[in-house]
Amino acid sequence: MDSLADLDARIAGCAACPRLVAWREEVARTKRAAFADWTYWGRPVPGFGPGDARLLIVGLAPAAHGGNRTGRMFTGDRSGDVLYQALHDVGLASQPTSVRPGDGLELYGVRVTAPVHCAPPENKPTPGERDTCRSWLVQELRLLRPTLRTVVVLGAFGWQAALPAFAEAGWTVPRPRPAFGHGAHVRLSAPAGAGGPGGAEGPGGLDLFGCFHVSQRNTFTGRLTPAMLREVLRTAAATAGLPGRT
Repeated sequence: MDSLADLDARIAGCAACPRLVAWREEVARTKRAAFADWTYWGRPVPGFGPGDARLLIVGLAPAAHGGNRTGRMFTGDRSGDVLYQALHDVGLASQPTSVRPGDGLELYGVRVTAPVHCAPPENKPTPGERDTCRSWLVQELRLLRPTLRTVVVLGAFGWQAALPAFAEAGWTVPRPRPAFGHGAHVRLSAPAGAGGPGGAEGPGGLDLFGCFHVSQRNTFTGRLTPAMLREVLRTAAATAGLPGRT
């Protein structure tokens, strides 16, 4: 894969998982009443953000009436409202809202992606669907590798899905695999040939942070507060060498 643009185009055309294809297209046909005038995207949703990102945010999967409607990660749903507000608060996004492509939103040094690119029924991909989609995340990580320094993973599902992808993309994941937790921080050694001699830690290594997912269940109950999210993002941004705001 020569570029993220090529990768994004191939992701958007993927039809590898029959259950997910059927669901995303059914949702796009029937729509939600509030969005009856929308033409739903109804396809896999590529990552969003610059190709030289130093910080990657990994979620779970697009929402049926969010990314599956708008065609952009975390765009048009309550989870995205929380995430992009926090990114704006810490100086990593140009505006606090994410409504649709073309709304002027820019991310500064940050890219947002997911281990599963299609909206799944009940927001629950199967293990087989997760594993089928992994190759896209591996390719994205390889393309980002020259600049990528930190990753924030939202939720235990994303954490479990992402660790094998990091390993396949060349980073050394500790054994036993580190457990997910809000505020968890794991240092992954650089891919072979990057950083110091023999792939030692240094430039090219990766700092991995865990954060509770920005789901409505977490944000409505207070399990994840805006302050908690901002703290993780600020720490990850500073570790990546991004300026941000305090």
